[in-house]
Amino acid sequence: MILGQISYLDCLVFLAFLAPQLLLHVDIFQLLACVLKAIPFVLFQLPYQLCNERYFTRKPKRSPFVQHASFFQDLVIRIVRYAFAFMPAHIGRVFFSKGVALPFLRFRMLRHGFLHSPLTWREVTLRTPYKPKTIGLWVTIEESERPDLVIYYCHGGGFSMGSNYFYLEFFLAWLTLLREAGYCNPAIFALEYTLVPDEKYPTQLEQTVAGYDHVCHIARDPSRICLAGDSAGATLQLSLLLRMSKSSNPGKRRPGFATLISPWATLVTPKNRDTPSDYLNADSLHLYGRQYAGNPANLKDPLVSPGVCKDRDWWVKASPSGGFCFMYGSEEVFGPEVRDLIALLRRSGCAVTVREEPSQVHAWPVVSLFLADTQAERTKGLRDLTKVIRQVIDPNHVQINGVAPDT
Repeated sequence: MILGQISYLDCLVFLAFLAPQLLLHVDIFQLLACVLKAIPFVLFQLPYQLCNERYFTRKPKRSPFVQHASFFQDLVIRIVRYAFAFMPAHIGRVFFSKGVALPFLRFRMLRHGFLHSPLTWREVTLRTPYKPKTIGLWVTIEESERPDLVIYYCHGGGFSMGSNYFYLEFFLAWLTLLREAGYCNPAIFALEYTLVPDEKYPTQLEQTVAGYDHVCHIARDPSRICLAGDSAGATLQLSLLLRMSKSSNPGKRRPGFATLISPWATLVTPKNRDTPSDYLNADSLHLYGRQYAGNPANLKDPLVSPGVCKDRDWWVKASPSGGFCFMYGSEEVFGPEVRDLIALLRRSGCAVTVREEPSQVHAWPVVSLFLADTQAERTKGLRDLTKVIRQVIDPNHVQINGVAPDT
């Protein structure tokens, strides 16, 4: 199921779902202060910056993203850039919450003629010996059948925002493309890890480990598992790989592949710098990174900030059996650190596939699905991900514990 581009009508409906949730979950005085602070931006800065760069600046002088972006894409990215820099995270997380994202998805499905989803999803609570509880979202085509590929996904949001329901349309589109690529019953397990400041490291990593244990139990064969995530979620997957490599007999639990979208490789570093195109803000990111780490000393721990790990042998042991795929935009804040990590992995002898999209911003496969004009542009990132997964995890060769599964 692949829906069309977000429209202006969708934006209005989104705001209609958002307003009551903000009133329910945010102190009214804090909300009013945030709105009042945004008025000068909305009335003056946004129109001036938008019109000046798009219509009064020669194309070669515009930022790389604006040079190819539509008016709608440019407008949305500028609004998101302001929100990421100036909106408190406890307000921002409401935008991505289930109470907003799920009814919005159902509206978009209805607008495209879907009364019911052709794919299924359900929440899963994992049994773990510690608190808080670990939950996730299981998304599949045929729930009664064993999956022949499991994508284990961790969402982004700076550890402070985001939810699986905000990504659900992305998951549904991805499963559709995986089915078209030849997989019989692909599935996605998306971890709903606890956000900061509610919890901090190591809670999120422990939840990521518990989620992987669950996925291994379902898939039975770790080589049929593909780790995936964007931004902070990709960080958790890198941390998971590093941690598992130190466990007893790590080879038996090694996943088949890892596809990482715009990973936040090093949480706090001078190399994370604002760019004219990207919507991320380095100062906000470093604040969230410090909140996640808790103790400042943890920022030097590779299990917290994987990019600080320069031990090649450790990365070789941590690498999935089929290697890594990195997808990121050339204009994003994390670009320098992602390139450094890729170079280190290659020097270590790890198999690495890279998709650096010219003139694009952070997490561009997710952004493009919602904002790009044509379906080819909207699904380009997902199709690239699907293609590279298919090259590593063959849909026509399914074995579980050495025995082909009954179908």
